Amino acid sequence: MDKQAKIYVAGYRGMVGSAIVRELKSKGYGNLIYRSSSELDLKNQAQVTAFFEEEKPEYVFLAAAKVGGIQANNIYRAEFLYDNLMIESNVIHQAYKSGVKKLLFLGSSCIYPKLAQQPLKEDYLLSGLLEPTNEPYAIAKIAGIKLCEAYRDQYGANFISAMPTNLYGPNDNYDLQNSHVLPALMRKFHTAKIQDEAQVEVWGSGTPKREFLHVNDLAEACVFLMEEYDEKPFVNIGTGEDVSIKELAETIKEVVGFEGELVWDASKPDGTPRKLMDVGRIHDLGWSHKIGLKEGIEMVYQDVKEMDFAM
Repeated sequence: MDKQAKIYVAGYRGMVGSAIVRELKSKGYGNLIYRSSSELDLKNQAQVTAFFEEEKPEYVFLAAAKVGGIQANNIYRAEFLYDNLMIESNVIHQAYKSGVKKLLFLGSSCIYPKLAQQPLKEDYLLSGLLEPTNEPYAIAKIAGIKLCEAYRDQYGANFISAMPTNLYGPNDNYDLQNSHVLPALMRKFHTAKIQDEAQVEVWGSGTPKREFLHVNDLAEACVFLMEEYDEKPFVNIGTGEDVSIKELAETIKEVVGFEGELVWDASKPDGTPRKLMDVGRIHDLGWSHKIGLKEGIEMVYQDVKEMDFAM
C-alpha cells in the first residue's frame, strides 16, 4: 500500500478497528477514512452504496461486527446472524463494485467445529458441528470468508480473510452481561478489590483452555497481511499458546492484587473445551506476536484502574 492510499477502516471505534487505525498511523498511513455507526449504518445497503460511491476507498479493513461473549451470543441469536450477514455482505459487495484494490475481512476462531482437533488448522473449517451457543455468529463469519473467496473466484477481487483468536486490549467491552471472559474477569476482580469483597464468582468449571492475543498484535498482523499477503486461503492470527480459564483468572487476580477467594459456578456454561489456533501459516509468512499474556494484562489493567464502573 502506498502511504497516501485511501484506506477505509470499518468499525474504527471498536477494539479491533481502533487498534488498526493506531497501527496504520504509526506506520505513516495518513489518508484514513471512517464513519461512526450513527453516520453510516453498514446494515443498510443504500447507505453503504452511497458511501463507497462518494469516498472510493482503495483499501478496506472490515473490522465492523456485532460481537459479544457466550451469554450475548446465546441470547441475541437472530441479531448476531442477521446484523453480521448484512454488514459483511454490504461492505464486501460494494468494495467489489467500487473497484477496491484489496479488502481484509476479519472473522473469529469460533468458526471452527466445537470438537475439532487441536490446534485449529485453517483446513478444519466446515469439518464438524459448531459450538451451539455461538453458532449464529460463527455461521455469519463463515459466510464472510466464503464471500471473499467467491468474489475472488468469480471476479478476481483481491479479498483476503484473517481469523483472530480471543482478543483483549484498549477499547474492550467491560459490560458483565455482554463481554468476553478476560475483560469480565478484569472488571470483577477490580471491583472486588475496590469494595474489599471476600470472594469473586467465576462462571464454569475453569477447565476450558483459551488463547489470548493483545489487540495491538492483531492490528500489526492485519497491516502485515494487507501489505504482504494476496492468496485465497484465510489465515489464523494468534499466539499458538493457550491457558485454562482457571490459570487466566489466577493471573488476573495476581495482576489486580485481589486477595480474596475464587469461587467457581459450575452451573454456568463452559463453551468449547479448547480453542487453540495453529499459527504455522502466518509464522511462515514472517509474522509472530510480541506481547506475552501477563504483560498484556498488566498493560490493560493500567487503563482499567482509571475507569468508572459506577460501582
